[in-house]
Amino acid sequence: MWAKSGLARTGRPRLTGGMTGELKPSRDIAVLLEVMKRLRDGCPWDKAQTFDTIAPYTIEEAYEVASAIADQDLKALPGELGDLLFQVVFHAAMAEEAGLFDFGAVVEAVTAKMIRRHPHVFGDEQGKASAAAQKDFWEKLKESERSAAVQTGLLDDVASALPALMRAEKLQRRASSVGFDWNNAHLVLEKIAEEAGEVLDATTQGQREEEIGDLLFVVANLARHLKVDPEAALRGANAKFTRRFRHIETALAAKGVTLGAASLEEMEALWQEAKGKGL
Repeated sequence: MWAKSGLARTGRPRLTGGMTGELKPSRDIAVLLEVMKRLRDGCPWDKAQTFDTIAPYTIEEAYEVASAIADQDLKALPGELGDLLFQVVFHAAMAEEAGLFDFGAVVEAVTAKMIRRHPHVFGDEQGKASAAAQKDFWEKLKESERSAAVQTGLLDDVASALPALMRAEKLQRRASSVGFDWNNAHLVLEKIAEEAGEVLDATTQGQREEEIGDLLFVVANLARHLKVDPEAALRGANAKFTRRFRHIETALAAKGVTLGAASLEEMEALWQEAKGKGL
């Protein structure tokens, strides 16, 4: 239970009841916070962690959530969401130890943001209830928030740790908001052809890496113009490749043939077979 007096004074949750004995699985967030506290006090590995060392795990857990959803593994989803929540608790615990903020501040910050960004729900702007209107409002509000934060550059707050394709799309969308963009998808396709040619013309490994990067960046831009999420599209392509390659493995194994012993022609024929089956 949260101590009401603690919430009233500071806005942060406080544990009551003196959780000093054995902890058991619970739906109470207070128990999770206590688990984190004990881990930081008593586990050498947990005690040694910092924001920098935990950040990669936070990203990994977010992808585990996305993977469970993509696989329609809803039985695994509560556990994966729990792992992600634990990452938030971990960061908040380290921040509290450093005197920066605590878990209550995290909850308060996101609550304030959601209320501020949804006036059609929590305010008097009922006329902006459509999804399209809300998306436009959301972008304008974020722009005003960036201005209030005295952001020096338009792209400054596009997180550098995002997956590269996702970050490319966000950078391009941000630049497009001030008119720096192609007018239509056909112009982007022409740019893709140009960049592909530059890849072929590259003569050093460094040049090839740069030109392939440019090509991928423009492909992400094409996806944006066609209203396709490039990250989701590539995940779908990865899943399709995996299904079809698994078909090749299974079919060859049924013939007693290993992948290493199969010819490219055999594997290509099985690939086309998988494609014909809609895999």
